[in-house]
Amino acid sequence: MVLTAENYYSKEANKEYMSVSQYKDFAGTYGKMACEFSAVEKLEERWEQKKTTPLLVGSYVDSYFEGTLEEFKKENPEIFTQKGELKANYKQAERIIARMERDPLFMQYMSGEKQVIMTGELFGAEWKIKIDSFVRGIAITDLKVMASITKLEWVKDIGYLDFVRYWGYDIQGAIYQEIVYQNTGERLPFYIAAGTKEEEPNIEVIQVTQNYLDEAKHMVETNMPRILRVKNGEAEPDRCEMCDCCRHTKVLKRPISITNLVAGI
Repeated sequence: MVLTAENYYSKEANKEYMSVSQYKDFAGTYGKMACEFSAVEKLEERWEQKKTTPLLVGSYVDSYFEGTLEEFKKENPEIFTQKGELKANYKQAERIIARMERDPLFMQYMSGEKQVIMTGELFGAEWKIKIDSFVRGIAITDLKVMASITKLEWVKDIGYLDFVRYWGYDIQGAIYQEIVYQNTGERLPFYIAAGTKEEEPNIEVIQVTQNYLDEAKHMVETNMPRILRVKNGEAEPDRCEMCDCCRHTKVLKRPISITNLVAGI
């Protein structure tokens, strides 16, 4: 299957190829609980992730840099008030864009080819990637919009983590770097061009250094055999019983004890 901008997110493409977002659905990250059942339901298009304002704000900024903002506005009329004005969250998205655009270094890393699609083979699966800004021979850059760049997240048994590892962006960098290498013969550095939704937007260009990429790649290698068995229907998917999909499809089998309510503490 030859991937294009039109079919990249199709059911057929998602079944034929692994992607970073699909991997995270199956395996999770420190900040996102894994749920094999939900991952399979998404693949079969029996479950769809709901649109949320934080996701739409990020997509608004993404679509601006992709050059598809007008199309995004037509597809998401809920971002407008009844008077036809942008709602407050999307006015903030405009301020984030303006802040990014007036920084020369930020725009240098966002100056590459946009939405470059590549495919490759890794750990027994065909993978697909879509690069936000690809400066050939120099850098792979992914655009991120978030609440805060500097806030640390607490992870049990580990401690405080930066947003990069908490949300698995090191995983994304590892896969993107490898697939780009397979297509070009160049192992390029991976950067995150980040902007925040704070009242005064903060911006940074962050390199995810090679040691973190290598660690993340090893973790993916460890998890892929199980993921492929589940994705190919060779093993039953585990349910997390915590996500919206599991709650929606839950079937009660027996009463539980009070102790079950605190079992995860």
